[in-house]
Amino acid sequence: MAEAHFLKKARALRRFRSWSLAEGWSYLLLLFVAMPLKYGANWPLGVQVAGWIHGALFVIYLILGLYTAIFLRWKLARVASAVLAALLPFGPFVLDRVLKREEKELRAGT
Repeated sequence: MAEAHFLKKARALRRFRSWSLAEGWSYLLLLFVAMPLKYGANWPLGVQVAGWIHGALFVIYLILGLYTAIFLRWKLARVASAVLAALLPFGPFVLDRVLKREEKELRAGT
């Protein structure tokens, strides 16, 4: 019974990690592809599309982050670090390393 609870937590963490990485990639695409195209090649459509996609992924990230934080009973500092990670370029990838380790521990049942 306890093993099933650990697996549910691991699945919730995996789901959050997946969306976190998608949000991180969309942010990098926006910053390093769409923005240079807008200002360097006078092509604003890239920012409109990438910005919309990133915005949607960011909202999903926040909602899923809140769910994960409640389900895993994260402390406020952990929640704040997850929000901060979403605001920084490459932040979700750094956060993913930490969450991946935690997910591995949950799958091991510790």
